[in-house]
Amino acid sequence: MFVISFVNANIIIMKPTDTKNPEYYHKVVDCQYACPSHTPVPQYIRLIAQGKYTEAYMVNWESNVFPGVLGRTCDRPCEPACRRGRVEEKPVAICRLKRVAADYKDEIDELLPEISKIKNGKRIALIGAGPSSLTVARDLAPLGYELHIFDDQSKGGGMMRSQIPSFRLPDEVLDYEVDLILNMGVIQHFNTYVHSMKAVLDSKEYDAVFVGTGAPKGRDLILPGREEGKANIHIGIEWLASVAFDHIHKIGRKVIVLGGGNTAMDCCRTSRRLGGYDVKVIVRSPFSEMKASEWEIEDAMEEDIPIIENHVPKEYVVENGKLTGMIFQKVRAEYTDGKRKLIPTGEPDAFYPADDVIIAIGQENHFDWIERDLGIQFNQWDMPVVSPETFVSTRPDVFFAGDAALGPKNIITSVAQGHQAAISIDLYCNGEDIKQRPLPGNNLVSTKMGIHEWAYDSHVTTDLRFKVPHADKEITLKDRTMEVELGFDLETAFKEAQRCFNCDVQTVFDEDKCIECDACMDVCPTDCITFTTNEDDEDTLRMKLLVPAINKDQDILVSDALKTGKIMVKDEDMCLHCGLCAERCPTAAWDMQLYLYNAANAGNLSYV
Repeated sequence: MFVISFVNANIIIMKPTDTKNPEYYHKVVDCQYACPSHTPVPQYIRLIAQGKYTEAYMVNWESNVFPGVLGRTCDRPCEPACRRGRVEEKPVAICRLKRVAADYKDEIDELLPEISKIKNGKRIALIGAGPSSLTVARDLAPLGYELHIFDDQSKGGGMMRSQIPSFRLPDEVLDYEVDLILNMGVIQHFNTYVHSMKAVLDSKEYDAVFVGTGAPKGRDLILPGREEGKANIHIGIEWLASVAFDHIHKIGRKVIVLGGGNTAMDCCRTSRRLGGYDVKVIVRSPFSEMKASEWEIEDAMEEDIPIIENHVPKEYVVENGKLTGMIFQKVRAEYTDGKRKLIPTGEPDAFYPADDVIIAIGQENHFDWIERDLGIQFNQWDMPVVSPETFVSTRPDVFFAGDAALGPKNIITSVAQGHQAAISIDLYCNGEDIKQRPLPGNNLVSTKMGIHEWAYDSHVTTDLRFKVPHADKEITLKDRTMEVELGFDLETAFKEAQRCFNCDVQTVFDEDKCIECDACMDVCPTDCITFTTNEDDEDTLRMKLLVPAINKDQDILVSDALKTGKIMVKDEDMCLHCGLCAERCPTAAWDMQLYLYNAANAGNLSYV
């Protein structure tokens, strides 16, 4: 971030921070920076606080494509990054506020991009109708591409439909946001399984092929008794899909779910709704290392589902041809050089009875349909060799994104990768270099309305996070289609939105106006501002601050030399964007300026 320069030919010091680099202030907006698709979080939260739900929805729709879906199911990488979490325990409920925008918006038909009936002459095949393929379709349709989407399911949505239960994501919410895209003139080939990539390429019908088939194969767990008990041993994602498409309607009263991820949580909660009375989740690892999201675990436990840790499965017990349970070895975790080992405790093995076992220990890709003589290289894990920047394969007209590209992650990551793949496809089809990526849009504007008045509100107060209400458990456990979370009402949504610190309103410093009165230092609630002498390396300078800047994941703002020869240094990690420095400054050396960062899309189209 910092560049060393020579001063007076003898003293080496660091140059001031280059705030003209669009990524500098982008990184300071921690929530947006942490979001894979770089959704402008503070912007849409302010719109919600103003009652502008439709506008807030469209801000989301431009970047993350599925606001209603993600407002219920997102893995929320933005929330651990939220500055509110540095003041008190819980961050702003960013994800659930996204749902507010979706739940309370007006009709948006007039705000959607117009799709011309006259196409640009380029045809694209999209294999798989999950979040990454739908994102590519959404981005390319307004540019005039003829898009053909193929999927073996009867409706679009991919894993959003087959792996997320209706009590978390109602069908009508998913259908609405999927249809927004499909109705952009996308030619649909559902109930169609693509058996051969070679056939697709040899047809010469398409200028490019995009693969967004996800990771559709669940991992099995082969132990003694697996074959004998197979009638009652299920692969998690396949079982969830069978439930979603009404092929399975019941399960035994005693159920064991193996695995500690979000799929396991969905399996155990679905089991409770299909007749499972005694449902247990059993994991190899310690409880603290489970991969499931904290809120998914809490919801499962709230539905009376115990989670048993440190149990390694050894055997499926089958008696008289029928599964009766499983045997587990008890272990404890020991750590050496950060690596975990599971050590047997020496206690007797544990037996847990079960009528059914659901295996939810991970997912794998399935590329048997892609021939290996097409110029598409695969690595040692049988994954396609894909550029993580452009998402092109080793064959220039074939692109991958989502779980099919770099392995299983989550919906928002699939969307982000879909955006990048769409950019690449557009560049490729226009004969341009796909490595020359379009630049993001960014803007920095003062929010000053008067001498001490600002066009935003950000008080440093302790505001506890508001809880999202849930439907009565006694009712929801009897109906697998009934949504459990009810979402915020508008009054609560306003209060939760007010917890946002507006991190996109930046503290911009003008050293030419500074008189070094230290007023900003005195008023700063986190002591993040320091006036000091310059140093020749960042580490030394960080430790000289009034409060040492120890989080190196976030930058420090370094000014040019002031009149006394000192510099101003601000720890961006600890700044709360409260504006007190700008309000207190007698010379307006500090200004609060709104920074808007919009990630580039194919054709750099904007819908807001």
